[in-house]
Amino acid sequence: MACYALEILGLVLGIIGVFGSFAVTLMPQWKTFIRGIIVSEIHWEGLWMSCISQMGGVRVCLNHKSTLGLETSLQVSRGLMCTACALSVIAFLIAIPGMKCFKCLGNNDQIKNKMLLAAGVIFLLTGIIVLIPISWVANTIIQDFYNPAFLNSQKYELGEALYLGWTTSAFLISGGSILCSFCHCAKNPRRFLSPSSHRMKKPEHVKGKPASVCSYI
Repeated sequence: MACYALEILGLVLGIIGVFGSFAVTLMPQWKTFIRGIIVSEIHWEGLWMSCISQMGGVRVCLNHKSTLGLETSLQVSRGLMCTACALSVIAFLIAIPGMKCFKCLGNNDQIKNKMLLAAGVIFLLTGIIVLIPISWVANTIIQDFYNPAFLNSQKYELGEALYLGWTTSAFLISGGSILCSFCHCAKNPRRFLSPSSHRMKKPEHVKGKPASVCSYI
């Protein structure tokens, strides 16, 4: 039962990571800038668009016209986040048939364990890929913020998408690690048996055999 609980927990964490990857990729709140002493406008810049939100609830968003016009960190982040989204979906599609409760592949535990191991490795890789652009953009924002050569009107702060990206990376890495450990658990089920079950279980060669004379010598 412990193995099945790990299997379900790893898949749930992976699914959360899939949705988180898409949300981080599409959100414009990668970089945030507040204009004015009294908050009047909030500027957001993401991978695909820039937005301005005003006090009255009016929001205007414009897509980036040119990829080459973006910063290097945002250009690379586009490619890495799209790769992460694709890998997370692939890992999910591999993990579903590998579940013990999924009977499409019959009861071939060896194939199911290999599929879960592959899904776990891909989830781990996806979590690392998500972590790279998030940390890179955050580091760029912090360096520019404390750089005296930049004006206050050019200094952005960390946006909500970056915090969601770190959380998503943690979910993906945790889910992948659990799925990988599940394969080891499935290969060694006796490690998770209670001590009472070990005492109650009788070896096969002893069952039904009377004691021989040699056993009393």
